[in-house]
Amino acid sequence: MIWFRLPRLRTFTVAGGLVAMIAASAGATAANAPERSLRPLVRPDATLIAASASSAATAITTATTSVALRPQGRPQSQQVVAMVAALNLPMVPAGPETSLRPHLRPGDLAEKILFGKRKRRKTSVCGDIDIQGSKVGTVPGRLKGCGAKNAVRVRSVAGVTLSQQSIMTCETAKTLKKWVERDVIKAFDRHDRVVSLRVAAHYSCRTRNNRPGAKVSEHGRGKAIDISGFVLESGKVITVLKGWNARATRKGLRQVWKGACGPFGTVLGPQSDRYHRDHFHFDVARHRGGPYCR
Repeated sequence: MIWFRLPRLRTFTVAGGLVAMIAASAGATAANAPERSLRPLVRPDATLIAASASSAATAITTATTSVALRPQGRPQSQQVVAMVAALNLPMVPAGPETSLRPHLRPGDLAEKILFGKRKRRKTSVCGDIDIQGSKVGTVPGRLKGCGAKNAVRVRSVAGVTLSQQSIMTCETAKTLKKWVERDVIKAFDRHDRVVSLRVAAHYSCRTRNNRPGAKVSEHGRGKAIDISGFVLESGKVITVLKGWNARATRKGLRQVWKGACGPFGTVLGPQSDRYHRDHFHFDVARHRGGPYCR
């Protein structure tokens, strides 16, 4: 019986010793943990950082001011060198020193501008300096319903001249100017602007389309104008009759026709009827259903 119990006691003793050793080792490790753990480095003082940044900025500024930064000149092309040599011309280096500078504005330029503006204001009508013409006053009509009050004779709007001085009301003149500024000037070519409008008709005391018994036309009230063509700065003339379906001009003509619809109350073109195949008819009459455009 003793032989069987001794191993148990011996095993228990060994196990107890192991437990004791592990506990002692853990205690020692736990006791020494704070001294052995890694600690973060001490953060540098904010004043030291600011001082270092200031020193670096001062150094950069000093270096920049001490060395004048200049753009490098572009190397001469071999073709340019050969051409200059063949033509026996002096070689001019390219760079900031040889760049062209604008000429000084003449001292009397401002005076000329003011004088020109004052002169244009004297010849303007309808209280708009961009509508040049003369006052007409009351225009009597030979037919009932004809005539116009405070009419003006317009020769140009927004710098675009009319082929003939046209009698109209100020409402018509201002609407015409708005259309020219917004849609006409650059309608065909931005580098070849419209400089003149061909006027087919303006004030005329008559019935619509000159038909007997018809209502009085808006032309008889000074509220309409007919445009048959546009003259460009290059001298080129674009007519409504030939240009409406021409490939080069149909887009521009449709653009100005569409742009007039809204500012003008009535807009008629080549597709409206046979009376308007060769011109645009614009008038400022208002309709209950909005602008009438055909």
